[in-house]
Amino acid sequence: MPFMAPKQDKLTHLRNVPLFAECSNRDLAKIAKASDEIDVAAGHVVCDQGQTGREAFVIMQGTATVRRNGKKVATLGAGAVVGELALLDRGPRTATVTTDTATTLLVIDSRHFAGVLQEVPTLAGKIMAVLAGRIRDFDRTIYG
Repeated sequence: MPFMAPKQDKLTHLRNVPLFAECSNRDLAKIAKASDEIDVAAGHVVCDQGQTGREAFVIMQGTATVRRNGKKVATLGAGAVVGELALLDRGPRTATVTTDTATTLLVIDSRHFAGVLQEVPTLAGKIMAVLAGRIRDFDRTIYG
C-alpha cells in the first residue's frame, strides 16, 4: 500500500517543480488531489524505454538515472518530472528511468491529468513552454 502524504507536503513539493512553479495554490491543490504518492526502493524501474506510458512522475525525494538506448543521459533529483510526454500522447517511453536510492514519487496518470488540464487550462501552456524549451536545447545540442 503506497504511503499517502499529507496534502500540504504535496503542495510544498509541487511548488518546487519548475513545471508547476507558476501555478496558484488552488491550482496546485487540484494537481495534488489528482496524484498519488508512492515510495519505491533503489533499483526500481520507473519508466522502461519503448513501453507505452500512461503516467508521469515527480521525484519528491531521492535520485534516479535516465538511460536512453542503454546510455546514461542524466541523473535526476527532487523536483524533476519524468514521463510527462505520456500524459500528452500515451506514446512509448523515450528513456528508461531507474531509481538510484529509495525514492518518493508523485504519480499522475493521464486520465486524472486530463481532468486537471480542464480545470487548470494555464497548465497546458506551461507544459508546452517547457517542452518547447527542451526541443530548443536539443536543437542547439545537435545543430549548434
